[in-house]
Amino acid sequence: MLRGALAAAVTPLRDGELDEGAVGPYVDFLAAGGLNGLLALGTTGEGILFSVKERQRALEAFVAAAGGRLQVAAHCGAQTTADTVALAAHAAEGGAAAVAVIGPPYFQLDERALLAHFAAAGAACAPLPFYVYEFERASGYAVPLTVLHELREQAPNLTGLKVSDAPFERFAPYLLEGLEVFVGPEALIFDGISGGAVGAVSGLAAAFPREVAEVVAAPTAEGAARLGELRAAVEGFPRHAALKFLLAEAGLPLAEEVRAPLRGLTAEERDELRAWRASS
Repeated sequence: MLRGALAAAVTPLRDGELDEGAVGPYVDFLAAGGLNGLLALGTTGEGILFSVKERQRALEAFVAAAGGRLQVAAHCGAQTTADTVALAAHAAEGGAAAVAVIGPPYFQLDERALLAHFAAAGAACAPLPFYVYEFERASGYAVPLTVLHELREQAPNLTGLKVSDAPFERFAPYLLEGLEVFVGPEALIFDGISGGAVGAVSGLAAAFPREVAEVVAAPTAEGAARLGELRAAVEGFPRHAALKFLLAEAGLPLAEEVRAPLRGLTAEERDELRAWRASS
């Protein structure tokens, strides 16, 4: 069962392909930072930009590298139900600790369609714990609470949610009794855990694992605010490339490379990011 601080991990790339050789050192870094686990191929992991086969290979690499030290949850959300089901089934067979699925982007699905999609994903990975990934800004629409109530009847392995909505007024309605909630926005970690959340899945923890792990272990309003400020600074750059750049600056064998249409950093952005990190 997932608990505590999880990194929304980046996905190492080199020359357009998954850099499997970098996954092991990266997972070692996350484990040394005191995290409880990681979410592979989520928003920070660029998952939606990879093919099904690429995502399956990447998940296998993360699970193998973790070796039981960290729990590895798999984000299996995709544009189609067929791809989502294939990814969820593979995650269950491949040793993942849980599956998370975001509502398919682009089409604003009605409640009936969305319920059928999530129910199919939950069935594909059952009895593995299944989490709905609620992120209105990324999917283009919020998951209605009525869908979650009905999904509890149709997917017995529905365990909880990862909620990345902000501010807290948009987050709070998903703190539902009987469902385990993970906080996405670092600035809401204190409020979320105070309201009953069981942990956080943090994109910031992809490059700052210790900072996030410490606040999740002992949440304070001040600690969450510091993380919010740190996240805002990283968000001043192309986030995916910036996180990978910071990891490389920390000595990890990761390239800055991201999957298009995401972009890398300019030379000026690298200099600015390096100077910011040195002064922070």
